[in-house]
Amino acid sequence: MNNRLYQEALDVAGSYDIATPKNSVVLYSISYLPTTENRDKAFAYVKSHPKSCMIEDTVCGKKLVELGVGYHEVGLSPDEVAHIWAVASRRFINGVKGKVTAFVDKADVRSVFRTVELPMLLDNPAVTKINNMDKYQFAEQFK
Repeated sequence: MNNRLYQEALDVAGSYDIATPKNSVVLYSISYLPTTENRDKAFAYVKSHPKSCMIEDTVCGKKLVELGVGYHEVGLSPDEVAHIWAVASRRFINGVKGKVTAFVDKADVRSVFRTVELPMLLDNPAVTKINNMDKYQFAEQFK
């Protein structure tokens, strides 16, 4: 483990700006999955829908990407990387308003999406729909 990088990334995840416009958030899940297919689909979606944004498009996310967290070997374990993104995701989801687009096919039960983002989306009264469905109906597929 790279203690300095881990602490710096945690500080970024917990304090850098993470705001997004209403009806713009795009999520994906790749934690513990064998491919990056969901992330690839999310990036393609954002590219073709310029008013959409992912956590990587926020000041916080851009800094985490710059640090290399989650994109290449940086000396952190998968659990450490997941924890860093979970800290950022809690703040991210707390501020989401309106509709959310999610690329979460086969999301692992341990993933940041399943453990942090989905429960928070359901608890966030400002979130209205996920993938154009009632958010509770959408969540049924993960029970």
